[in-house]
Amino acid sequence: MPLDPKSKQKIIDQFATHKGDTGSPEVQAALLTEQIKNLTEHLQEHTHDVHSRRGLLSMVNKRRRLLQYLLKKDADRYKMVIEKLGLAR
Repeated sequence: MPLDPKSKQKIIDQFATHKGDTGSPEVQAALLTEQIKNLTEHLQEHTHDVHSRRGLLSMVNKRRRLLQYLLKKDADRYKMVIEKLGLAR
C-alpha cells in the first residue's frame, strides 16, 4: 500500500526544511505516519493479515526511532513535528 505520488509530494512539501529535502527526519516521520494510517485502515478490515501487521510494527518502531533522534538533536523541531502530525507524546 504505497502512497500515491501526489499525496507523497504534498507531505514532502509540507515538512521539508529546504527545497529538495526528502531525507530529513521530519519528512521521513511524516511519510511513515501516512503509511501507518493507511495500513491501520487495511488491518481493521483484514484482521488476520499477519504479514502486514508485522510491517506496521516495524514502521511504528522506525518512526519512534526517528522522533527520538529528532528530540535529541532539536527539541523545538520535534515539538513542531508532533503537533503537525497530531501525535500524542
